[in-house]
Amino acid sequence: MTNSSDIDKMCKIKQGPNHGPSPIPEEGAWVKSYQIGDISGLSHGIGWCAPQQGACKLTLNVKNGIIEEALVETIGCSGMTHSAAMAAEILPGKTLLEALNTDLVCDAINVAMREIFKQLAYGRTQTAFSGNGLPIGAGLEDLGKGFCSQVGTMYSTKAKGVRYMEMTEGYILSLALNTEDEVCGYKFVKIGKMLEDIRNGVTPNEAFAQNIGTYGQFENAAKYIDPRNE
Repeated sequence: MTNSSDIDKMCKIKQGPNHGPSPIPEEGAWVKSYQIGDISGLSHGIGWCAPQQGACKLTLNVKNGIIEEALVETIGCSGMTHSAAMAAEILPGKTLLEALNTDLVCDAINVAMREIFKQLAYGRTQTAFSGNGLPIGAGLEDLGKGFCSQVGTMYSTKAKGVRYMEMTEGYILSLALNTEDEVCGYKFVKIGKMLEDIRNGVTPNEAFAQNIGTYGQFENAAKYIDPRNE
């Protein structure tokens, strides 16, 4: 490294405070991170594309700066699912810095990567105070039975009111209305669990019946409607 002539003429003043970075909580320990390899944890990042027609939730499980596990979930844009497929292949095995400087195919996934980098670099992770963090596979467990993303889909108009389409529990089959025509419950089918049962040999009709549930004051409601057709 070379200095300018102006710098060369200056006398040296000793640096006073030099205590290194502030420690951040990582997997149950306080760590001073000097380099990417000092960062560990499981966290999430949310990203969106420029026209904001789609979004991505990215979950990474990082050990010693290396991405060991990646969960890429997208919503709102059909093309993003293919981008997510490629990003899920790209991410594991890369360092956090490599991943941050890699084109993950879709703007929304790139933004999610930027946001999760900040979470991890500042120690804002789900495993900040968990000894040894979470094992590889924790991201998959986030999806629950049937390994399906938690998606909520609701639609409403001023003229006709609200329609529930999909909840965490599953695909909405019918809405229950009270005597005031207000929603008081719903019936759903757990899609992921139903398909898992079918894959394991249960007949489709049986699997469908076994995975139906209700929420709220569904029983004895004044009226039931199909949210997609009524």
